[in-house]
Amino acid sequence: MKFASLFAATAALALSAPALAQTPAAPAAPAQAEVVTVIHAGTLIAVPGQTPRRNASVVVRGNRIGEVRDGFVDVPGARVVDLRAATVLPGLIDMHVHMRGLDDRIQARLQASVRDYEDEAYTAQVNARRTLLAGFTTVRDLGNNPRLIFSLRDAINQGMFAGPTIVAAGQGLSVSGGHSDPRNGLNRDLYHIEAERVINTCNGPADCRRAVRDQISLGAEVIKIAATGGVLSNVAGGLNQQMLPDEMAAIVETAKSFGRRVAAHAHGVDGINAALRAGVDSIEHGTFTNDETFRLYRQSGAYYVPTLVAPAAAVADGQRGALTQAQFDKAREAAGNAERSFARAVRENIKIAFGTDSGVSRHGDNAQEFALMVRNGMAPMAAIRSATVDAATLLGRLDRIGTIEAGKDADIIAVEGDPTQNVRLLENVGFVMKHGRVHKLGGERQLSAVD
Repeated sequence: MKFASLFAATAALALSAPALAQTPAAPAAPAQAEVVTVIHAGTLIAVPGQTPRRNASVVVRGNRIGEVRDGFVDVPGARVVDLRAATVLPGLIDMHVHMRGLDDRIQARLQASVRDYEDEAYTAQVNARRTLLAGFTTVRDLGNNPRLIFSLRDAINQGMFAGPTIVAAGQGLSVSGGHSDPRNGLNRDLYHIEAERVINTCNGPADCRRAVRDQISLGAEVIKIAATGGVLSNVAGGLNQQMLPDEMAAIVETAKSFGRRVAAHAHGVDGINAALRAGVDSIEHGTFTNDETFRLYRQSGAYYVPTLVAPAAAVADGQRGALTQAQFDKAREAAGNAERSFARAVRENIKIAFGTDSGVSRHGDNAQEFALMVRNGMAPMAAIRSATVDAATLLGRLDRIGTIEAGKDADIIAVEGDPTQNVRLLENVGFVMKHGRVHKLGGERQLSAVD
């Protein structure tokens, strides 16, 4: 991608390290002038779903959007990014990722006995950078080692590492033997070691309330539950309901008392419908559906997060021997049904938020989901809206992200061409700004103090 830059000094645009704090005896340091950047946009999709603007300027002051103006304006002293040949739009949001782990499932299995927490943490840092450079400035991580993901989230927020803003769940909650039980498939020695530290499994309403509180005490901003079986849990038993209605209801009630939203991993129709009745905020995957499912979506107002790239990635892994037999059987069971349910959800006008399940599919390839959404009946602009306005609404952060408007975080991306005509252009993002800092320009990563 060829974006012309009119920076006075491109290197200066990358954030420098923050100034060292002064001791009380030292003279006060002069206040640093707020960095102002003006983006000249040939086409601006400021609010996805609304008519794009032509020849507009986005004025970024510090880490926020100051104003959006018609024409290519000049601001004295401002650095200018020339994107007159590009389409500028809000930073994308992926509502279902797993930052931890190697993308290659065979290598992950081969190295499982030698990789330690530090290896997983560094891998997660790399995955975060790749995700950001793909244009995803915010993600929701729905299942990870709590200490790892909360530490990564906080380090990114503090400017120590480059990565997307992470809204994290910690470990997903599961019944014993369910999809997120970390003891599944272990030999007796490893089972007993894991059993001593497991806190994310729960059985019965009271125990499930305890499990919610445990994750929140560690730092969870959202609660993830395994309502049904899952493809990659190494246990047979299919994709049907595993968590009972009273357990789900107790989790939702407890989470909401702490101001947390609940995302339900759910493949089988019985589990999806039970989770919707329990009052969850989103259904993840949503593979098998019936008439009642769509009635419950409308009644509850819950979002559907489809993750269409995940089943294809899982089947491909199974075909090359990277899955156990139990996993491969479930992958084949899910294949195809996810797209059929998605196509109906589009026809039924159900609320949809973009998600990929990256970690099952490759980190940095998140935008491949768009083509599957469009292939199954969603208009390109609606697909873009699902990864901006709608995802931000589900997160409860539309006041900060999801559109390019004054006062919001300066999370901005750009692509050559018109993604509302060819949504696959979003697979090749050439410009990425997060919180006012340019991380990618002209298709090239910009080095800064956090890289």
